[in-house]
Amino acid sequence: MNPGTRELFAAEARSERPDLARLCLLLAAEADPELDERAMDWAEIELDRLAGLLPYGLRGARAWASAVTELLGGRMGFHGTPADYDRLSSSLLHEVLRRRRGLPILLSVVWLEVARRAGAPVYGLGLPGHFVVGFGDPEEGVVVDPFAGGASLGAGPAELAASPRTPARTLDIVLRILNNIRVWASSRPEHSAVALWSLDLALLLPSHPAALRYERARLLVERGSFQEGASELEAYAEVMDAVDTEAAARIRGEALSARALLN
Repeated sequence: MNPGTRELFAAEARSERPDLARLCLLLAAEADPELDERAMDWAEIELDRLAGLLPYGLRGARAWASAVTELLGGRMGFHGTPADYDRLSSSLLHEVLRRRRGLPILLSVVWLEVARRAGAPVYGLGLPGHFVVGFGDPEEGVVVDPFAGGASLGAGPAELAASPRTPARTLDIVLRILNNIRVWASSRPEHSAVALWSLDLALLLPSHPAALRYERARLLVERGSFQEGASELEAYAEVMDAVDTEAAARIRGEALSARALLN
């Protein structure tokens, strides 16, 4: 990866209006060393091209949902399959644009970015274990499932009916994508480097769970970076002192154990 890409990711994440597509592409550059500026430009141009295929003069949530779904899920064939959960490429925006397959949240990013470019009233909606896209007023609008090719959820699953329809913020979407990548890598020890960079990027976001620092420290120890991991465990223990002294003591014990592995 270009050494400056993480700096670009951090700067974009801290900008006044973070760009979702740009963040997803900078994220993907960690996984794909061939994803340079030219390839990122292709992905942005492809999103623009798709947006340009939508009809002019659309009005109302249902008309927008129907048009975007007919284009992306119908003519272009974007959708997901169970096998997509086994692929890291399913979490990389440029690969999802190329393959027209991906995880629900990445397919939703395509729906969001194409619809937004065309002027649609669109938002992402994070449900437990799934991600979908809404059009119109969040409380009353139409909700579709990009993983199912844009099928309308109608009244929707129970969690949609029971939960407030709060549009997902850009940085929350990015954090959820990084969490998905980390979960994918955690069950594949040979890909611990993927888990590490997903944590590194999550920690660059201006708001993130503090526990990610602990998870990163433990991963460093697991990867054999005992000194660095122990130092990060001790730093996290200092943070924990203010809220849970027993947990802090336990973490310091983990740091001591890590240092012992240096001998």
